[in-house]
Amino acid sequence: MENTIWSLVPPLLAIIMVLLTKRVLLSLGVGIIAAAFFIKSFDVLASLTIIWDAFKGVFVADGHLNQWNVFILLFVLILGILTAFISMMGGTRAFGEWMIKRVKTRIGAQVMTAILGIIVFVDDYFNSLTVGQVARPVTDKHRVSRAKLSYIVDSTSAPVCVIAPVSSWGAYIIGLIGTVLATNNITEYSAFSAFIQIIPMNFYVWAALGVVFVIAIRQADFGPMKKHENLAAKTGQVMGKDSKDKIDTASNLPISKIGRISDLVAPIIVLFFATLWFIYWTGSKAVEGEATLINIFGSADVPKSLLYGGLTGLLLTFILFVRHVRSKNLSGRHFGLGLWEGAKSMIPGFSILIFAWVIVTLIGELGTGTYLAGLVESSNLSIMFLPFIVFVMAGFIAFATGTSWGSFGILLPIAGEIAAAADPTLLLPMLAAVLAGAVFGDHCSPISDTTILSSTGSNCDHMDHVTTQIPYALLAAGLSGLGYLVLGITGNVWVGLAVVILGLIVLFFTLKKPEKVLNSEESVAQ
Repeated sequence: MENTIWSLVPPLLAIIMVLLTKRVLLSLGVGIIAAAFFIKSFDVLASLTIIWDAFKGVFVADGHLNQWNVFILLFVLILGILTAFISMMGGTRAFGEWMIKRVKTRIGAQVMTAILGIIVFVDDYFNSLTVGQVARPVTDKHRVSRAKLSYIVDSTSAPVCVIAPVSSWGAYIIGLIGTVLATNNITEYSAFSAFIQIIPMNFYVWAALGVVFVIAIRQADFGPMKKHENLAAKTGQVMGKDSKDKIDTASNLPISKIGRISDLVAPIIVLFFATLWFIYWTGSKAVEGEATLINIFGSADVPKSLLYGGLTGLLLTFILFVRHVRSKNLSGRHFGLGLWEGAKSMIPGFSILIFAWVIVTLIGELGTGTYLAGLVESSNLSIMFLPFIVFVMAGFIAFATGTSWGSFGILLPIAGEIAAAADPTLLLPMLAAVLAGAVFGDHCSPISDTTILSSTGSNCDHMDHVTTQIPYALLAAGLSGLGYLVLGITGNVWVGLAVVILGLIVLFFTLKKPEKVLNSEESVAQ
């Protein structure tokens, strides 16, 4: 059943179950079992074996530790522990009180979060987990729902990383583009210059970022997000009424009375710059050929860098914790409590991430992405519709497989071959459409690791994040799709981009602003 229409059944079954039941682990488990049965033609013993191998492969690959997965999981746990200790030391409260004096509105809190997300572009995992941690005290103070926080974090992570040449994403994409250009004997531009030229053509990036700021400034939420935002603004219940699988770490921890802003800012800054340094260091050691910044980032061991950077930040946190123990505001026994509560807070996201990696592995063996890509390659539609078709198909592949990087690897070579044969002037727009569609599908997919990490970093129920984000992602995708249709018809990238921008302007002036939005003074007073 590999590489056939049947390969769509397991991922779609998991996604539909997640949306209907909101029980993520159960739904992913059903999808895993279905995929295994399809791969092994319903042989029960063989299916159980392949499931075991897939779970084992999360931690051990080819007889060696799977450093990518294990180090990412350890980084998730480190951030949970880091957050618990910062909360105990009073850093979260002090930072929130300091920021509330400077960020005076709910609008300001959301715009601040978006700007933070854009600034931290080095890696999507790092962005998803750390921006939510830093912004959460401020958004909580202003009664911004965790669902809204997760949406902003998710929409400023991958969309920014995908157009940043000095990032883990940029290095990976430039490498793929280089292969596409070499395979099709295209010498007009280098892989790096092609990547730079693609940036304005990635319409979903600009649409997604534009929608974030439009929604934040106009405060005109709709769909499931509106319910979460109304509840948070009126009652201060930021985590949602029926949210599951969340653990509010701070509620189980003592808080020091001598907390300082530095108790939060110092560990986060050290974590950020230490991670950047380790990315540069591991890349410098592994780079082959010219040691440019792009090549160094492309050769970096990102998971190892995240782990080392996380441990550095955690070490500083432990040192700061000693001051609170010496002042008798906290005791030595609180050290173990912080470790336990911090790690426990990350267990839901930790578990979902493992299950998501397993189902993605099995979906890859089923050839779901290859089957969908084949549909694009065999289509006989007009050339002018190719960018739009590629955008839609990339979105569907990423949605079904839960991986934008996998979609890049599958569709970029195919899009390159089609464009080279049909119309070479469409090469860069079609490559951009693949990148845009894959990020869109990744945004909507409940089994995507970046979606899971965004909800984890913001301490938001995963399905609350998925269901509230989808309408906004679809809105951005609609504007992007329109842009690619116009690009295909006119052959002009800038006309297509202008249509997207015009759509955002229309959206800004047509979305109805709510009659009353709580300002910071009302939020705090209530």
